[in-house]
Formats: sequence, structure tokens, C-alpha cells
Amino acid sequence: MSGTVGIDAGRLWSRLMELGEVGAIPGGGVDRQALSEGEHLAWAKMIGWAEAAGMEAATDAAANLFLTLPGRDRGLAPVLAGSHLDSQPTGGRFDGAFGVMAALEVAASLAASPLPRARDFTVVAWMNEEGSRFAPGMMGSAVFAGQRDLAEVRAARDADGRTAGAEIDRLHRAFPGLPLRPAFRPWACLEPHIEQGPRLEREGAVIGVVSGIDGKVTCEVTLTGQRDHAGTQPMADRRDAVMAFARVALHLQQEVGLAEPETRFTIGRVEVSPNAPSVIAGEVRFRIDLRHPDGAVLQRLAAQIAPLAAEAALPCAASVQVLVDAPPNGFDPALRRAIAASAARRGLLALGMASAAGHDARHLAPLCPTAMIFIPCRGGISHDPAEWAEPAHVAAGAQVLADVVALLLAEEGA
Repeated sequence: MSGTVGIDAGRLWSRLMELGEVGAIPGGGVDRQALSEGEHLAWAKMIGWAEAAGMEAATDAAANLFLTLPGRDRGLAPVLAGSHLDSQPTGGRFDGAFGVMAALEVAASLAASPLPRARDFTVVAWMNEEGSRFAPGMMGSAVFAGQRDLAEVRAARDADGRTAGAEIDRLHRAFPGLPLRPAFRPWACLEPHIEQGPRLEREGAVIGVVSGIDGKVTCEVTLTGQRDHAGTQPMADRRDAVMAFARVALHLQQEVGLAEPETRFTIGRVEVSPNAPSVIAGEVRFRIDLRHPDGAVLQRLAAQIAPLAAEAALPCAASVQVLVDAPPNGFDPALRRAIAASAARRGLLALGMASAAGHDARHLAPLCPTAMIFIPCRGGISHDPAEWAEPAHVAAGAQVLADVVALLLAEEGA
């Protein structure tokens, strides 16, 4: 096919599987959380592969990794593609990693091709997309896009009390020769990713043309009661935070989670204090993940969380802190058409679809033309060692990415 470049499917799969050994856990999964030693090792692999293809490695103050294949005019805004390298504690080999490795394969194939490049092509691995170690997620892309303050990100702490700032500094010290890249605005941004849902597989499609990402509100709820002796305090006099949590969880599930058919309501990361067998709990802290494709509906449901929690928590107290308030967003129509056209030319069935999962591309969409390419994952399973994508689908997604990147690199605008 003229005007594009063919990828090396075998090299892509081999590298993706090799990357999956970094932070490997039983069952074929990965524990490679943000700014961990595992991510240090993943960076080293990525930089080695990139430099072998003639690419330039750099980072920034938020510990995003940039690997750039130079184009003819270094002054033009680069095309950006990639995803993230961090995982959930019991994650899979494909979430995030597929997008970074697909972009790297496109860059390596372009480096060996005579296809002209008017501008740079930069592969990106965003810092802390998952939010499993430092909350909230998508920190690196949010700082890059000017949607989150770096000082706020650096102040975030993990469960062991380590700050993201200290871990960013530690990563930078591990790569002392890596230059800090100043802020820049991309010409366009593409993020390939596994679907993390069952629709593509069920409908026999290979490529998802993502229309946009559902809105998301993340809250931290704190229920405060009174610690006391489990054997001596009468039931009627107790202010038991665990019992308050049970009431609040059921009340919110009924009134918020089941209020609208397209709502996705999840309670996770429950922390009980003091979490001792003979002590009435004095505090329960938990996270709510609320999503909806309609921004107005999302805000209406989110506004109900605090009063409903306060009502159900009595005689305990309830407080709610909003950590993330991300409205729904749409992706660039021209890029979506280019993705669909590539899939059609290559005989790949494509479906238009929205993403209920959040991705770094959400933050890039207001900054530059942005789009996402989905490929199927077996059974729709993700964030689990059973997560799997077929080699042919991995190759197909990377090839569609290559087609669209080639079009963007040929554009002469500033």
C-alpha cells in the first residue's frame, strides 16, 4: 500500500512478550506499578529498543517518557502516539503496554523505510495512568496537557507513605543522561489500546474506532464513627463505621448505581481503621468510581453521593472528597475517518464505539486532534492476569496505527 509502511508483526509480538516479563506475576500477569523498579526496567528496555532505531529519548518533569524519531523539519509539531507502561497490581500484559509497543514498532518500521517524514514522530509512555499506586490516575498526561498542577501530583502518596515527587526524582536519577523535554503541543495524538470490554470480540470486529470517552467522577468517602471495645459496648450505643459502610454502600448502589441503565458505579479500595478483630471500627475510607456517557446525568448522580452517604451513615458522620471530575469527551472526526478507512482498505472489520474506561487520550483531546484505536481482548477481561489479545489483532492494530501516522507525518502544516 503506497504512502504507508508495513510493520514487523513478529518483532512487535516478541517485544511485547519480553516487556511482559518485567514485573511478571503467576498466571501470566504483570505487577508493574507507576514509578516502581519494574517501570524503571521497562524504561531501560524501551530506551534501548528506541536508540537502536535511531530515536532520541527524553523525559519531562512529570516522568513521562518520550522516544522521538526525527523528521525533516524539527521545528514542526510532532505526531504523538503511545499509552502507558504501568499496570494494576494484578494486571495483564496488554493494557497500556500494547499501545506503547505498537507505537514503537511503527517508529522502528518508519526508521527503516524510505517514506518521507515532514515532522518528528514521538512515542510516549505516560506516567501513572492506572492510579493504582498514586491516586488519581492519568497523572502524567494531565500535567502534560495543563489540566493538573505538577506540585499537586508530586504531593500524592502511596500506601507506604512515599510521595510521587520523591519517586519521580528517583526515576530521573536512574537515567541521569536523559534530557528533560520542555512542554510542547503535538500536531496530533493517537492512543492504541485493548478494548477492555467484550463488544469487538462478540461482533467479530478487529478494530474499534473510538468516538470518545465516558465521563468519570472519582470520590473518596470517609465514614467516621467511634472506636470501642467489641465485647463491652452495647449494640444500641455503637457508632460502628463498618456497619455505616454497609448501609451507605447499599443505599448508593440503589439510588445512584441503578438509577440509569448506562451508569457504571463501583466501590473499591476500602480501608478500615483500626481493622482489628476485637475493636469496633472508628473509620472506613473508600473510593467511588462513577461513570456515564452523558455529562449532565453524570453530574446529577455525582451530586447525590454526599447527601445520600450522610443520610445512610447516621449515627456516623460522612464526608466526600471529589478526586476526579472528568466530563465526557469526543475524538477528532478526521482521525476517526482515517482509522476507519485504513481498516477498510486492509479488510479489517471496524466498529464505531465509545469507551467506558478512561484513557490518557482524554487529556490530549482538548490540546490537539486526538483519537484511539481499539483491538479486542479475550472475553473482555482486563486488569487481570487472564487478559489476552491475539497476535493477529495486535499486528492489525499496529498496522492501522502505522497507516494513520504515515498520513499525519506527510502533512506540512505548523
